[in-house]
Amino acid sequence: MPFFNEERTEPATPKRREEARREGNVPKTRELPSALIILCLGILFYFYGKSFLDHLMKLFPLFWKDISAQSGPDQILHIYFIATKLLMTILTPIFITIVFISLFSHLIQTGFIFSIEVLTPRFSRLNPINGIKRLFSLSALIELLKSSVKLFIIGYIAYRILSAEVNRIIFCLSGSIYQILLYTAKLSFKLIFNCGIAFLALSLLDYIYQRYQYEQNLKMTKQEVKEEMKQREGDPLIKSRIKSLQKKMAMSRMMQEVPKADVVITNPTRIAVALRYDNKSMYAPKVVAKGYGFIAAKIKEIAQRYGIPIIENKWLARMLISVEVGEYIPSKLYRAVAEILAYIYQIKGRTY
Repeated sequence: MPFFNEERTEPATPKRREEARREGNVPKTRELPSALIILCLGILFYFYGKSFLDHLMKLFPLFWKDISAQSGPDQILHIYFIATKLLMTILTPIFITIVFISLFSHLIQTGFIFSIEVLTPRFSRLNPINGIKRLFSLSALIELLKSSVKLFIIGYIAYRILSAEVNRIIFCLSGSIYQILLYTAKLSFKLIFNCGIAFLALSLLDYIYQRYQYEQNLKMTKQEVKEEMKQREGDPLIKSRIKSLQKKMAMSRMMQEVPKADVVITNPTRIAVALRYDNKSMYAPKVVAKGYGFIAAKIKEIAQRYGIPIIENKWLARMLISVEVGEYIPSKLYRAVAEILAYIYQIKGRTY
């Protein structure tokens, strides 16, 4: 269990990040979708604004003339269908743009993520005390500052653009309805585009801040990192105990092979290597046991008990100790080992 006063100084582990992502906790800014939608709608109106305006101009006379001249429900229904078609022509590209940009702006921030954790009701969110704390928290203050900055930017951009267009606005009022609407569309595009650029810059800054805040919130204490490592890799004490038991079992199996050896090579006190050779099943002598110090002494003790010859050869012992147990000796040692085995077999009366 982590100490309550321990500081979170360690970077989040991959497991912690994966858990946060599974819960829907990912770094993102809500400003980016708004900025991109404003920009894209401005661009959409710039290229297709005249077409929208033409459809809008067809819509107004439709009501002014036809409704007053309508003679029954069939005429009203006909007007309704025409008006709906015109409205759909105007609004469909706008709706598609908003939906596509909303999805796109979230995907580039978080990637594809599906989590039901955010939809799971949590009664802690209904706690009024927690709600009051959130209202007066640092994050709430930062959100208030961001909103104030956005309002200031909108006001400043609108003031600069409108103040530069005052004379044109007054002049345009004397024109036709179509000219007024066309100029209004151009002026709106100018406002929207400039605000969108400003919002985009703010959203990038906000994303950097959200990323930083996300990393800070995910940080872990040293104790939490240790606990997670225990869960992932097991308790170090248990692992040490298992390794100790495995080592004892391997040692026991190795010592059981010493009585089957043909010779034990020593240096003579520190190293002992037991060799076995069967010309029917082996193409070369094999190391069946080896060790330093206490293990070497144990190998020699077993060899003496079972009458296994012990040969002192410092150079050969040093060369053989590098060969793993159960492996054949390297070819460069064939001659030296063969001379020793030939000598032992000659004494025992065995054929080599």
